[in-house]
Amino acid sequence: MGAETRLRELGIVLPEGPAAGGNYVPAKTVGELVYLSGVISIGPLGVVTGTVGLDRTLEEGYAAARLCGLAQLAAIRRHVGAAGLDEIAEVVSLNGYVNAVAGFGDSPKVINGASDLLIEVFGETGRHVRAAVGVSALPRNALVEVQMVVRIG
Repeated sequence: MGAETRLRELGIVLPEGPAAGGNYVPAKTVGELVYLSGVISIGPLGVVTGTVGLDRTLEEGYAAARLCGLAQLAAIRRHVGAAGLDEIAEVVSLNGYVNAVAGFGDSPKVINGASDLLIEVFGETGRHVRAAVGVSALPRNALVEVQMVVRIG
């Protein structure tokens, strides 16, 4: 089953693909790899802001990471064109950054929000290598930022 069909089955509607916020591109293909710029947690009401462990919970962080995953899927779809997500052969890597208080040790549990989404949509081809780190600040005070690499073909 293709990823586009799976999205429909799951009832997932992707947001508008993110625009570059500076002098860079949202996605760049090199050979079979598509490198995706980092996207911050943006929901229907705007940027999801805050700090896990201060004014946001682990569960809110997880939901914010899922929003980042959805934005990355939208960026992929926009970049690859007509075939959409069915063009993706596998998700290679995901780097996740969590705006968190010093000493917060559960960044991997937050970033699972994006990783779990990729497995839901792509199955085993969505399984990826990953980094999940806590940071002291993110652009626009975002709660989470996610960067990815996928292979097309």
